[in-house]
Amino acid sequence: MPPNPSNREFLQLVRDHPGFTALTELESTGSNHGAGTLAHLQAIIDHKLLSKDEACRLWANSIGIAYVDVLASAITDEAVAKIPCAVAQKVTALGLYLIDGVLTVALATPADKELVRRLEQITQVTISPVFCLPCEIEDAVAIHYSTEKSLTDSLAGLEQDSFFSRPDGTGDRFEAVAESESLIRVLDELVYFALRERATDIHIEPQEFQSRIRFRVDGMMREVLTFSRKLHRAIVARLKILCSLNISETRFPQDGRFSLTIGTNQANFRFSALPTVHGEKVVVRILAGTGKKSMMTLDKMLISQPVLAPLRRLVQNPSGIIFVTGPTGSGKTTTLYSALHEINQPGINISTIEDPVEIQLAGVTQSQVNSHIDLKFSTVLRSLLRQDPDVILIGEIRDLETAKIATEAALTGHLVFATLHTNTAAQAIVRLMEIGVEPSMVAPSVIGVLAQRLAARICERCKEAYYPPREVLTKYFLDEGLAEVPFYRGRGCPHCRGTGYKGRIAFHELILITEEIRQLITEGKSAQEITRAASRVGYKPLRYDGLRKVLLGLTTIDEIEQNSSFEWAS
Repeated sequence: MPPNPSNREFLQLVRDHPGFTALTELESTGSNHGAGTLAHLQAIIDHKLLSKDEACRLWANSIGIAYVDVLASAITDEAVAKIPCAVAQKVTALGLYLIDGVLTVALATPADKELVRRLEQITQVTISPVFCLPCEIEDAVAIHYSTEKSLTDSLAGLEQDSFFSRPDGTGDRFEAVAESESLIRVLDELVYFALRERATDIHIEPQEFQSRIRFRVDGMMREVLTFSRKLHRAIVARLKILCSLNISETRFPQDGRFSLTIGTNQANFRFSALPTVHGEKVVVRILAGTGKKSMMTLDKMLISQPVLAPLRRLVQNPSGIIFVTGPTGSGKTTTLYSALHEINQPGINISTIEDPVEIQLAGVTQSQVNSHIDLKFSTVLRSLLRQDPDVILIGEIRDLETAKIATEAALTGHLVFATLHTNTAAQAIVRLMEIGVEPSMVAPSVIGVLAQRLAARICERCKEAYYPPREVLTKYFLDEGLAEVPFYRGRGCPHCRGTGYKGRIAFHELILITEEIRQLITEGKSAQEITRAASRVGYKPLRYDGLRKVLLGLTTIDEIEQNSSFEWAS
């Protein structure tokens, strides 16, 4: 195996890159852990001479150290706790995981043997250093050391600002407070803590005497803390400034988007403010485009085989519409991206229309609608059809114009993926006709409908078996005659914050459009009749797949009960 290149050789590799002329000449510092060379590395990434991962891996190889992206790694609380927060911030270090008495630590200067020795004295364990960019370690430290107490203390400190002793602060003075460093720091801490807790939504809610913050984690709402009402308007104003919205407008709902830099990535957020009797309630949706999540594939989604096999055949069709349905937040976009990943090849022209673009897909042309300039789904779709697409993803069909163009595209040789907000797969077909699309266009264009829900997944750290009463088995499994079958639940542990759940699992139902179903659609039959026809060729309802996930020990009966209606195909 050839020796690792020196720092000078690393820089030479970059100099030989065709795009190196974008930078001035770089000189090696001659040090294996000097700040100068790290600055060169950051410049190489900033100027996009190499991708971040490629540049960091080359640099780490040059000093004989492994590279780890801390913002995309599984980090244990045990490892984080080994290094005190003040030390982690001072030396730019983060504990990642502890295995067999060896603590792996991400460092910006992992070749600094004196620093490693001092960390070993502090942690009282052997240190295995790995390399990561300092900016990413700093943000990871901010995320993983954030706690409810630190956020509460920051809010209490903010309340001491003299401005908040005068609740009538308005105008320019109020805007100045919204731009203050102390308020910016508090909002950053709130976002970091939400990311640490894996929240999908942050709710900031005014009440009569105080305001509260709640997170939605694994589909469930959890109250985090309460704070003084005096701070509420300033926090809302700060979020509006990030979204370039009017901070003085509090009578009408407002929506917007903003991004924050985390490491070398952009974390994207969707903002919604709604006037209430006690002030504006704000919900911040944390979108998937933080750059920290790997692309989900159909294999990784744990889709049941009776659904996965026909779904795979569907996405290989040359034309037709495939719908994914379900309520907001049920993972429809993730499933659509997974389907596109399945067929994404250089020989296929794939284009998407989204609101917003949540994950950037390599090799896919992605467009975003913009209501502020009347750039609607239908407008972009009409133009996109002149771009010679093979596959089109439509984030959501909301109106007759978009629906008609989509069905016409499917009938003229395009494969179209789209979402609708309906409770069941069969209702999506009926919904399309209710929008105003003629049954004679719906019947030949739609080739399949996938409905899905998300349920909280049982925490693997505190998972335990139990045997349900006979009446539970009889209620949910009818006459299937199950004997003593163990079910599973989570006891609650620090890993899952005492909830018994960590992560989520999807369950599905899939309707394949047969000739019989096409005839029923043409005749304008009901969703119930379409469901009965589908059941004759293997269709099973959402609850059936959910109960399969219960028997596999992935989720609980309570979760299926909360996330699906008790309906069986007759």
